[in-house]
Amino acid sequence: MGLFDSFMKSAGNALRNETAKAVNNAASSVGKGRNLTESFTFSALPNSVAELQAMPEACLDSPFKTAALTIAVLCAYENNPEGCIEMLNFLKGPAEVSAYEKGFIKERLGGKYYKTFSFFAGATPENGYKPNIPYVIKVSENPYSFDEENWATLYVTSGGADNPRPIKLRKKPSTGQWFLNDIQCLADIRVPAAEDPWA
Repeated sequence: MGLFDSFMKSAGNALRNETAKAVNNAASSVGKGRNLTESFTFSALPNSVAELQAMPEACLDSPFKTAALTIAVLCAYENNPEGCIEMLNFLKGPAEVSAYEKGFIKERLGGKYYKTFSFFAGATPENGYKPNIPYVIKVSENPYSFDEENWATLYVTSGGADNPRPIKLRKKPSTGQWFLNDIQCLADIRVPAAEDPWA
């Protein structure tokens, strides 16, 4: 075998090895999160199902869009609890907000409506969780976000918390849409500085 043939054989083997590695890596990452973060900007927050449906993200073709809209919708709860629940029903698709979930939202947000606004850029305890306008929210995944087929757990970060908070979503395979399953992001955060006796 000549020098050129030997070189070509070595190159071919190296190429096959690298290709096999790439295929294996791709196969092992199927369905797994990639630590991706998506950012969404809203000029205004929805106050009705009609306003929600008019937003481009309302196609719900990605779990990131549904998670971002969940926070936007929850911001309506203080002034329009019934409208908020109607919008959440839209985001839940084939399911509806249960009596338990309604009670949970009321208990978590009662007197603490700043919680939902805290997930938008610029909202901090120091400014009473007043976000920048337009409203910008980031939704993130982690390596385990898509471990179960047709399910996702994504994360939003509050300006008053140290760790990201989860939102669980479920895909409807027949339409490819992602719907809200469980709001898990409403645990307490640091109170606004104006309400903190130790601030």
